[in-house]
This record gives sequence, C-alpha cells and structure tokens, in this order.
Amino acid sequence: MHLAAPTFAQVLFWACAVTAVVMGALVVVLPNPVSSALALVMTLCAVAGLFLSLGAQFIAMVQVIVYAGAIMVLFLFVIMLLQLSGQGRRERTLLGPRLLGAVLGVALLAQLGAALATATYPSGPGDPAFFSPNNTLEVGRALYARYLLPFEVTSVLLLVALVGAVVLAKRKF
Repeated sequence: MHLAAPTFAQVLFWACAVTAVVMGALVVVLPNPVSSALALVMTLCAVAGLFLSLGAQFIAMVQVIVYAGAIMVLFLFVIMLLQLSGQGRRERTLLGPRLLGAVLGVALLAQLGAALATATYPSGPGDPAFFSPNNTLEVGRALYARYLLPFEVTSVLLLVALVGAVVLAKRKF
C-alpha cells in the first residue's frame, strides 16, 4: 500500500486545525483574562486560516475583521470595565511562555500568508466562479436587500446588550 504525500493545502489545513485546538485549550486554561483573550484572538485567526484553506476567502476575512477585531475589542473592553485586579497572579520570569507565544504567532502568520498566496480567485466576469453564491457581491446583496430587517434588528440587539453590560458593570453592589 502506497500513501501519497500530503499536498500543501492539506498541511496548511492541519496546521491551522492544530493551532486552533491548542489555542482554544489555552483560552480555558490560562488564569489571566487578558492572556485568555489573546489566545482567543489566535484561535479565531487559525479558524480564518481554515476558511482560507477551504477556499472561503470572504468568510475568512469576516472572521478576522468581525470576530478577531471587533468582538475581541468588546471582550477587552468588558475585562477593563470589570477592573480585574492582579490578585492571584504571579509574576513569571521565565522566557518560555513568551517564546512559545512568539513562535506560535510567527507560525500563524506564515500559515495565513501561505493560504493567501495559494488561494484562487475568479479571473473576471467571464469566469463562472465570478457569479457564484460565494461571491462577496452576492453576500452583500443578500445581507442588505433580502435580509435587511433581521440584520438591523441584530445590530440593535447587540447595541442594547452592550449598554446593559456597561450599566451592570458600573452599578455599585
């Protein structure tokens, strides 16, 4: 029995998958909430790499912009509102955790760069993939034409939740 060598796309997929699982575990295990939030950013970027390796470029960019960008800013804002003190936190003088973070960060950037370099894009209006349902234009039309009301209701609901979180965090008990 002869096994074929894995392709670059398969290696990229598995590297992103392992990175997402390891970083997801670190989100739960790390005691410092800010470190947990940074591990969550790495997890979300690895998931974006998974989307890129599967050919879903639009979803990958939405993953990075919306989740790793906007939602993580909201999480860090809530962490700052809670004013978590440093009690129970011990100072680490070891270089190990920082070195591991730097190596994993460089590995993630290399994975994302490789995924972007190998991604295929429609060549133009004559290409059948240009008008596919996965096209960004079609997604935009669906969001802002067919599903405008649910989209706006969701944005108002998120705004109300944010205001409620600020009110609850600032209330003196």
